[in-house]
Amino acid sequence: MNRSILKFVKNGITSSSRLNNGFIKNINNINKRSFATLPQPNRGKEGDKQPIYLDMQSTTPIDPRVLDAMLPLYTENYGNPHSKTHAYGWTSNDLVEDAREKVAKIIGADSKEIIFTSGATESGNIAIKGVARFYKEKKNHIITTVTEHKCILDSCRHLEMEGFKVTYLPVGENGLVDLELLKNTITPQTSLVTIMAVNNEIGVVQPIKEIGKICRENGVFFHTDAAQAVGKMPIDVNDMKIDLLSISGHKIYGPKGVGALYVRRRPRVRIEPITTGGGQERGIRSGTVPSTLAVGLGAACDIAFKEMNHDATWIKYLYDRLLKGITDNIPNVKVNGDLNARYYGNLNISFSYVEGESLLMAIKDVACSSGSACTSSSLEPSYVLRSLGVEEDMAHSSIRFGIGRFTTEEEIDYTIEILKKNVQRLRDMSPLWEMVQEGIDIKTIEWSQI
Repeated sequence: MNRSILKFVKNGITSSSRLNNGFIKNINNINKRSFATLPQPNRGKEGDKQPIYLDMQSTTPIDPRVLDAMLPLYTENYGNPHSKTHAYGWTSNDLVEDAREKVAKIIGADSKEIIFTSGATESGNIAIKGVARFYKEKKNHIITTVTEHKCILDSCRHLEMEGFKVTYLPVGENGLVDLELLKNTITPQTSLVTIMAVNNEIGVVQPIKEIGKICRENGVFFHTDAAQAVGKMPIDVNDMKIDLLSISGHKIYGPKGVGALYVRRRPRVRIEPITTGGGQERGIRSGTVPSTLAVGLGAACDIAFKEMNHDATWIKYLYDRLLKGITDNIPNVKVNGDLNARYYGNLNISFSYVEGESLLMAIKDVACSSGSACTSSSLEPSYVLRSLGVEEDMAHSSIRFGIGRFTTEEEIDYTIEILKKNVQRLRDMSPLWEMVQEGIDIKTIEWSQI
């Protein structure tokens, strides 16, 4: 079995595996393109195989076309984009501004509204702290949800220590926010609502357009962390009434260490900068723009904009294949998050009576995650899953599979087979599984503490 992490075929997706007629019809309706191709990963020692990569929410491999766009800035056009006295600076600046246009285009914004940053974490910090501090004399209330990324939650907690009031909205069992509750939580003192577009752990897509409408009607700025959404689904900041939006380069097959923040100009959003210096990026984010990384982000956005429908069709097909393969062969599993309002590149699923960390070790040939890469060092169950009401044992048994542009059918099929084998093996070693098989309801058992 070929387990190359990045296997693509020129002039359309093909496979030796049988495809259903509906998928073939969808694929045929998509314009043909020249696919990126990457060589086999380095296998290291003889017989030492690199795992299949299914952790796309953590990071994505850089698209070779992105790398092609970046290389000239390392070897030829390496000038500082802020140098105005010679051709090196002019050329570098032109390339950065072209990249800014491409980033703006993918979210329906004006290029003047794009601020280059080091990633979505910095973008979120600038947006939340910057808006809150600028308007603090008139408004001191912020609204977010309990399932946000750590950078959003920590920014809000820092503001609480500065005297701001923060409301953390709960979510339903499906991971979605209650719009009526949001509407009723807004007060005349609310300056900002920050709710992520796509959750990084469970893939749930929040009703961003409806949230934007509520915020605009109430005169409140709306920020969304769109690191997991940009390039994967259509976003129009004007139609959705988004005032600030965070972007990450390495989530859309671009380089690490670069991102962007969209800041609306009309109606204008004012921000108090959290980094001061040379006044670059409209004074909002001082520091030399890393032109190479910015161009890489622009190239990644350009490719994603052009190939969004193609990627979405392929990823949905692989998601359905993986989910069906698991549910048809492994009993007692549960998908976490809404089944419909979701990004299909993210499958977070709990395997009852199996410890997630043990399963990860058992399927070490597949690189996936038991939670967010930002919190995976913790042995505590995912705070996102616990916020959905998932019981602690089921939260501990969850695995997140991330499907992307370069994922192949063979990789999905191998993952299904290795899961079938190892989930059953681990359950056979579990006394809880044995009790369930005997018809005992373990929830009714009163466990004694020693």
